[in-house]
Amino acid sequence: MSWLERLRSGLERTRRGLLGGLEAALSGERRIDQRLLEEIEASLIAADVGVETTQAIIAELGQRLAGGRLRDAEALIPLLKELLIEQLAGAEGALALRQDGQPTVYLILGVNGSGKTTTIAKLARRFRELGKERIIFAAADTFRAAAMEQLGIWAERVGAELIKHCPGADPGAVAYDAVDHALSSGGEVVLIDTAGRLQTKFNLMEELKKIDRVVTKRLGRPIDERLLVLDATTGQNALSQAEKFNEAIPLTGLILTKLDSTAKGGAIFPIYRELRLPIKLIGVGEGAEDLQEFRAAEFVEALLPGGSGDGA
Repeated sequence: MSWLERLRSGLERTRRGLLGGLEAALSGERRIDQRLLEEIEASLIAADVGVETTQAIIAELGQRLAGGRLRDAEALIPLLKELLIEQLAGAEGALALRQDGQPTVYLILGVNGSGKTTTIAKLARRFRELGKERIIFAAADTFRAAAMEQLGIWAERVGAELIKHCPGADPGAVAYDAVDHALSSGGEVVLIDTAGRLQTKFNLMEELKKIDRVVTKRLGRPIDERLLVLDATTGQNALSQAEKFNEAIPLTGLILTKLDSTAKGGAIFPIYRELRLPIKLIGVGEGAEDLQEFRAAEFVEALLPGGSGDGA
């Protein structure tokens, strides 16, 4: 199965919610009028596309309607695709991977249940495919012994080295030791797992800042990627999480997981609209192949398949 096919399958719930409303709105020989635009607006909001994004799209449709550039209701689907892609302009971003002999360091952040640890494993497999042989996991979630054990299991499966301390140890020390080990032994990629944090807990966010500081000091440069893993099933609630994390540690990008488990996949639009952070990866399943680079045109095509032309 190709990635686009997996993406379409993964976005089925979101697509069904969106297209269900749109198909009803566009059924029959509908005349393009204000009532039809209101029905389209309701469908977009129901798919968690967000009020501001929806208003921008409806305003553009209204302008084209007033200018007589829309011929019939069938022309709206390709035009909607065009406008949705425009809303994601600049959202794509490549993952950092150093070529200067220094280790590429990833700090992986997120609340409990977002999928951080499995994302780390999938990233490790991706780097393996790219020829990276020395991959190091840092078990900086020292509050839960189970988290350290889970990361250890994944390290064995993907052939990564595991740096860990005893439960309750200083997470900053674990991260420091992992980076120090990479620098001294030729490690190529370091993936730092952190505790699943409630973004409203001041002391925990301060601890993340400490991890960032000590690793930056040891590297002599900023961490290459500070990525926040977001659970798509939380919809636009993920936006508040991202805002808090970004305030604590300036993020370099987002990873949106579990798109296959929700009808709220449209939340990617307001999240990007508000944060303007690149969406590095999206996930639509448990397999390593189900986590791929985000491409706006692919995402919208999977969300609204069919249609051609621009309707203008």
